[in-house]
Amino acid sequence: MPKVVKKSEIAQYAGYVCEPTDWFEVTQEQVNTFADCTHDQQFIHIDPAAAANTPFGGTIAHGFLTLSMLSHFSTSYNVMVEGVYMGVNKGFDRVRFVAPVRVGSRIRCHATILDINEKRPGQFDFKVEVSVEIEGGDKPALVAEWLSVQMAN
Repeated sequence: MPKVVKKSEIAQYAGYVCEPTDWFEVTQEQVNTFADCTHDQQFIHIDPAAAANTPFGGTIAHGFLTLSMLSHFSTSYNVMVEGVYMGVNKGFDRVRFVAPVRVGSRIRCHATILDINEKRPGQFDFKVEVSVEIEGGDKPALVAEWLSVQMAN
């Protein structure tokens, strides 16, 4: 669950290291659905037999699928301003896909709040460093700096 913090105390959370999220298993069904939505039907994602003959040894999730999972993960690690009524994704300063996520792998997110700035009264800009860990992997699936805004009464 998100940690709810008073407006007067939120600036103190710059540098805060959030608890890792729960593990999430990436399934072939999820990858196929994402491929259908994005029209990215590359065999490495949707054809287990053909993908078995690649250096990955099987199908892998789209990098953008892994990136999109940050929305899911943020519901459990996030720090929220008390009275927040809306949050908006502003984008990324930096995204790097470091290691492939094989179908059947479990992933989770690590997050550190780098900066919190009250741009206007009740409007808080967040910059969060995120990484997606692959269970048993020696490198993360991705690392990014995620920008968002929370609006609070």
